[in-house]
Amino acid sequence: MTTPAESTKSVEVTESGEAGHEAGHHGYMSDKDRYLARLKRIEGQVRGVHRMVDEEKYCIDILTQVSALTSALENVALSLLDDHLKHCVVNAARNGGAESDEKIAEASAAIARLVKS
Repeated sequence: MTTPAESTKSVEVTESGEAGHEAGHHGYMSDKDRYLARLKRIEGQVRGVHRMVDEEKYCIDILTQVSALTSALENVALSLLDDHLKHCVVNAARNGGAESDEKIAEASAAIARLVKS
Protein backbone atom coordinates (compact mmCIF):
# COMPACT_ATOMS: atom_id res chain seq x y z
CA MET A 1 0.00 0.00 0.00
CA THR A 2 1.26 3.48 -0.86
CA THR A 3 1.58 6.05 1.89
CA PRO A 4 0.80 9.71 1.20
CA ALA A 5 4.51 10.51 1.46
CA GLU A 6 5.34 7.90 -1.18
CA SER A 7 2.59 9.13 -3.45
CA THR A 8 4.33 12.44 -4.04
CA LYS A 9 6.64 10.61 -6.43
CA SER A 10 5.91 11.16 -10.09
CA VAL A 11 3.60 8.74 -11.84
CA GLU A 12 5.13 6.71 -14.64
CA VAL A 13 3.39 7.68 -17.86
CA THR A 14 3.40 5.41 -20.90
CA GLU A 15 4.15 6.53 -24.46
CA SER A 16 0.43 7.05 -25.06
CA GLY A 17 0.28 9.52 -22.18
CA GLU A 18 -1.58 7.08 -19.97
CA ALA A 19 -0.63 6.55 -16.33
CA GLY A 20 -1.06 2.79 -16.28
CA HIS A 21 -4.72 2.73 -17.40
CA GLU A 22 -6.42 1.59 -20.56
CA ALA A 23 -7.52 4.39 -22.90
CA GLY A 24 -11.17 5.39 -22.54
CA HIS A 25 -11.62 3.93 -19.07
CA HIS A 26 -11.22 7.07 -17.00
CA GLY A 27 -14.05 8.58 -14.99
CA TYR A 28 -13.72 11.99 -16.63
CA MET A 29 -14.15 10.75 -20.20
CA SER A 30 -17.86 11.56 -20.36
CA ASP A 31 -16.97 15.19 -19.48
CA LYS A 32 -13.74 15.40 -21.47
CA ASP A 33 -14.96 18.28 -23.67
CA ARG A 34 -16.06 20.24 -20.61
CA TYR A 35 -12.67 19.72 -18.95
CA LEU A 36 -10.84 20.76 -22.10
CA ALA A 37 -12.94 23.92 -22.37
CA ARG A 38 -12.27 24.78 -18.72
CA LEU A 39 -8.54 24.19 -19.17
CA LYS A 40 -8.51 26.33 -22.30
CA ARG A 41 -10.09 29.20 -20.31
CA ILE A 42 -7.49 28.71 -17.57
CA GLU A 43 -4.74 28.76 -20.19
CA GLY A 44 -6.08 32.10 -21.42
CA GLN A 45 -6.09 33.42 -17.86
CA VAL A 46 -2.44 32.38 -17.45
CA ARG A 47 -1.53 34.24 -20.64
CA GLY A 48 -3.41 37.25 -19.27
CA VAL A 49 -1.40 37.19 -16.04
CA HIS A 50 1.80 36.86 -18.07
CA ARG A 51 0.77 39.92 -20.08
CA MET A 52 -0.05 41.84 -16.88
CA VAL A 53 3.43 41.17 -15.49
CA ASP A 54 5.02 42.06 -18.82
CA GLU A 55 3.07 45.34 -18.87
CA GLU A 56 4.01 45.99 -15.21
CA LYS A 57 0.42 46.15 -13.96
CA TYR A 58 -0.38 46.83 -10.30
CA CYS A 59 0.66 44.00 -7.95
CA ILE A 60 -2.75 43.60 -6.32
CA ASP A 61 -4.46 43.31 -9.71
CA ILE A 62 -2.05 40.51 -10.67
CA LEU A 63 -2.56 38.76 -7.33
CA THR A 64 -6.33 38.95 -7.84
CA GLN A 65 -5.94 37.14 -11.16
CA VAL A 66 -3.58 34.56 -9.64
CA SER A 67 -6.20 33.90 -6.96
CA ALA A 68 -8.84 33.38 -9.65
CA LEU A 69 -6.49 30.97 -11.47
CA THR A 70 -5.83 29.05 -8.28
CA SER A 71 -9.55 28.71 -7.65
CA ALA A 72 -10.20 27.57 -11.23
CA LEU A 73 -7.48 24.91 -11.03
CA GLU A 74 -8.74 23.72 -7.65
CA ASN A 75 -12.24 23.35 -9.13
CA VAL A 76 -10.87 21.25 -12.00
CA ALA A 77 -8.91 19.12 -9.52
CA LEU A 78 -11.94 18.57 -7.29
CA SER A 79 -14.10 17.65 -10.28
CA LEU A 80 -11.48 15.16 -11.48
CA LEU A 81 -11.24 13.70 -7.99
CA ASP A 82 -15.03 13.37 -7.82
CA ASP A 83 -15.07 11.59 -11.20
CA HIS A 84 -12.23 9.33 -10.06
CA LEU A 85 -14.06 8.36 -6.90
CA LYS A 86 -17.37 7.75 -8.69
CA HIS A 87 -15.83 5.75 -11.52
CA CYS A 88 -12.40 4.27 -10.85
CA VAL A 89 -12.66 3.76 -7.09
CA VAL A 90 -16.24 2.45 -7.18
CA ASN A 91 -15.40 -0.02 -9.97
CA ALA A 92 -12.29 -1.21 -8.13
CA ALA A 93 -14.28 -1.59 -4.89
CA ARG A 94 -16.81 -3.74 -6.73
CA ASN A 95 -13.96 -5.99 -7.91
CA GLY A 96 -12.36 -6.02 -4.47
CA GLY A 97 -8.89 -7.26 -3.67
CA ALA A 98 -5.59 -5.50 -4.27
CA GLU A 99 -7.01 -3.24 -6.99
CA SER A 100 -9.54 -1.85 -4.53
CA ASP A 101 -6.86 -1.15 -1.94
CA GLU A 102 -4.66 0.48 -4.59
CA LYS A 103 -7.41 2.81 -5.87
CA ILE A 104 -8.37 3.86 -2.34
CA ALA A 105 -4.71 4.56 -1.52
CA GLU A 106 -4.35 6.58 -4.74
CA ALA A 107 -7.45 8.62 -3.92
CA SER A 108 -6.24 9.24 -0.36
CA ALA A 109 -2.84 10.36 -1.63
CA ALA A 110 -4.46 12.67 -4.19
CA ILE A 111 -6.64 14.21 -1.49
CA ALA A 112 -3.57 14.71 0.72
CA ARG A 113 -1.77 16.49 -2.14
CA LEU A 114 -4.77 18.73 -2.80
CA VAL A 115 -5.10 19.64 0.87
CA LYS A 116 -1.41 20.60 1.04
CA SER A 117 -1.59 22.87 -1.99
